[in-house]
Amino acid sequence: MTPQRLFLLLIGLLVVNYLFDLLLGYLNAKRFKNDPPEVLADLYDADEYQRSQAYKAASYRFGLLSGGVSFLATLAFFLLDGFAWADALARSWSSNEIAVALVFFGVILLASSIISLPFSYYRTFVLEERFGFNKTTKKTFVLDKIKGALLAGLIGGGLLTALLLIYRETGSNFWWYAWIVITVFSILMNFFYTRLIVPLFNKQSPLEAGPLKEKLQTYAEKVGFTLSKIMVIDGSKRSTRANAYFSGFGRQKQVTLYDTLLDDLSEEEVVAVLAHEIGHYKRNHIPINLFLGIATTGLTLFVFSLLVDNPILSEALAVTEPSFHLGLIAFGILYSPLSEITGLLMNFISRRFEFQADAYAANTFKAQPLIDALKKLAKNNLSNLSPHPTYVFVHYSHPPLDQRIEALAKLGAQGA
Repeated sequence: MTPQRLFLLLIGLLVVNYLFDLLLGYLNAKRFKNDPPEVLADLYDADEYQRSQAYKAASYRFGLLSGGVSFLATLAFFLLDGFAWADALARSWSSNEIAVALVFFGVILLASSIISLPFSYYRTFVLEERFGFNKTTKKTFVLDKIKGALLAGLIGGGLLTALLLIYRETGSNFWWYAWIVITVFSILMNFFYTRLIVPLFNKQSPLEAGPLKEKLQTYAEKVGFTLSKIMVIDGSKRSTRANAYFSGFGRQKQVTLYDTLLDDLSEEEVVAVLAHEIGHYKRNHIPINLFLGIATTGLTLFVFSLLVDNPILSEALAVTEPSFHLGLIAFGILYSPLSEITGLLMNFISRRFEFQADAYAANTFKAQPLIDALKKLAKNNLSNLSPHPTYVFVHYSHPPLDQRIEALAKLGAQGA
């Protein structure tokens, strides 16, 4: 294959991916005005449902605009030899290949951030504000962007440097060593994310002693779950949306509850949410997801190792001097079809896991409180109650709400 044909293939993949996402979004938007599924008919009154439809429509239009601008900017960068320009700029600052790669990606990420910043601002302070979700101040918004950029530079730059050093020393066999490094990093992040990363953005505090904490601990003891920490995070600092998540292994297990979750749900409903999260642990979903992520990374690195030394990757981007960083850009697009397939598989497994965690909560606690909690969260978030099945298949990591509630209702009836 010639560099010119490879370039056209890269452009073709970009266009096909964009058009496919555009089609999925359109199919999903066509269902915005559908009546809610029967099991969710009581979730909204008429005015509330109109508000949820307005939010979905506004979010869809915004997505079309922001996604379109991002796609056109990417396409223009390819057609105008933007990668060759960024490579030449980086080489004008240094002759060290590691420094060149870091500057190269730094320039691209800076350009991307400049383009996306107005859209991020609009989503936060106009769209989310209009529908009552936003609690972020402009100061917090700016600080989040700065901290995010510094973290991306520190962590992303550190990993890239490690990969370049490994590649320089081991050549095309680098993928083995790189896989080990990334695996160790992923495991460490699972252990220390809540300790090192979260505090940079949010305040965490132990759940205060009281009836709720007693109920949570009583349930955990009942199912043989050693709960070392129950933390509350100040999610209301940025949004009214609620969430909960589980992190850590062994004795370092921790459940984190958003303060908005505690505000929105009753104590019994919070226990049901905890039961769902513990269900993920009891069904080994966390290590399985970690293993699948590690396996996917290994596959990606192996395929990349087969192509990284081929100069055609750099030549397709109008650069005659082969380099790791240009090869990584071209490979990322070439690999996108396989990445889409692995993404579909991961989403399918994730949706199965959510059903399993729901079932665990229903069998070890109660189904109805979890049903009530899911309904409240969906209502407060103005969630899409009737997504298109194809959109769900491609993009959803959680099953649609009506499917979860129907499954929980059956379990509740069996246990009654």
